[in-house]
Amino acid sequence: QVQLVEAGGGPVQPGGALRRACAAAGFTLETYAIQWFRQAPGKEREEVLCISNSDSSTYFEDSVKGRFTASRDNAKNTVYLQMNKLKPADPAVYYCAASIWCGLGAAGMDYWGNGTLVTVSS
Repeated sequence: QVQLVEAGGGPVQPGGALRRACAAAGFTLETYAIQWFRQAPGKEREEVLCISNSDSSTYFEDSVKGRFTASRDNAKNTVYLQMNKLKPADPAVYYCAASIWCGLGAAGMDYWGNGTLVTVSS
């Protein structure tokens, strides 16, 4: 079965860090660009950043620059989102998604992860 499986959500304190994992099953993640989206309650889903299949990152949300980083471990067929210095504005359901290129938007994704809630509270 072709799918993306996410892990690593949960509560964290303001200023804390969290690492999300997005593992592929049934296909090779190395050939895909991986996007990270988030959707906060009552808001539309927004694209946060993308890591291309050549390991370059594109940020779509200025507020996460310098705090969030995407990386790959091709041996594990997994992409990670390292989230540092988390802020009260960051809580949302975070999703990973795979596509051929970065910048295709939500409608251009081939596969979606199940999404995991990230909460930031003291």
